[in-house]
Amino acid sequence: MKKIGVLTSGGDAPGMNAAIRSVVRSCIYFGVQPVVIHEGYKGLIENNLEEANARSVANIINQGGTFLKSARCAEFRTPEGRAKAFENAKAAGLDGLVVIGGDGSFTGAMLMEEEHGLPCVGVPGTIDNDIFGTDFTIGYDTALNTAVEAIDKIRDTATSHNRLFLIEVMGRDAGFIALNSGIAAGAEEILIPEEDHSVEKLMDCLENSSRAGKTSSIVVVSEGEKIGGVVELGRAVEESFPEYEVKVTVLGHIQRGGKPTCADRVLASRLGVAAVEKLIEGVSGVMVGIRDQTVVTTPLKEAISKHNAIDDVLLRVADIVTV
Repeated sequence: MKKIGVLTSGGDAPGMNAAIRSVVRSCIYFGVQPVVIHEGYKGLIENNLEEANARSVANIINQGGTFLKSARCAEFRTPEGRAKAFENAKAAGLDGLVVIGGDGSFTGAMLMEEEHGLPCVGVPGTIDNDIFGTDFTIGYDTALNTAVEAIDKIRDTATSHNRLFLIEVMGRDAGFIALNSGIAAGAEEILIPEEDHSVEKLMDCLENSSRAGKTSSIVVVSEGEKIGGVVELGRAVEESFPEYEVKVTVLGHIQRGGKPTCADRVLASRLGVAAVEKLIEGVSGVMVGIRDQTVVTTPLKEAISKHNAIDDVLLRVADIVTV
């Protein structure tokens, strides 16, 4: 390995900059020339590459987002687009590629290796924590803490005005952010897509609360919950429980921004080093992740096709502490 490229793709996540920094400095440590690629696969197609050095990534470990930027690229989804991207990678002398992103980004990396033989290693960067093969993804811890802080502030208003707040958090089709932030913030109910009867449970919970004279509550709802949207849920609650003043808050992209937590910075640094080491060792077509505090590898095909399951113990904890 003489040159290794690094790009970020898909949705941004706090800690991506820390991962880029780790990849660049790991390359330098091992005597490999790092090459940064701007705007993801789009930058690879448009030949937006530049050689980097240690100073190129100075003072970015504490910054949110990705300084390399990310962009959707319809052209890269075509064989012709990927061929063009490979030709630019080849012309730049890239011997390997580190892709920081989620399952869509890993699909692109897998195809680049299968179709053109460019060794690729994935680094999981997404707030959703829905990538198989790792206990935690880069950005998840920061998003979780952002959600908890916001819910804590909303609770102050809920208790001051006797209101029921339905708070939607991000997570796509995975309920990790909702479940953990809901437990941490003391929510009265948590709705996640992994549980089929969560809406019925909510109505039962509100019925019990109404009988007990409770006039304020916090309900955390995952955006992937199969209910037709948190606004529709709010209307349904108002119709069933007119005694509640129902308010709906969608936290949205605030969860994707902000300075990464210590946990995300350390995780990103560990996985960036591991990605470079794997390429140098001749290991590719894999994602590096963390399991029980140990760095592990998972074939990209598995990381893309499988999903982490919600922890049944945490579900039980949520049921117990939300009585």
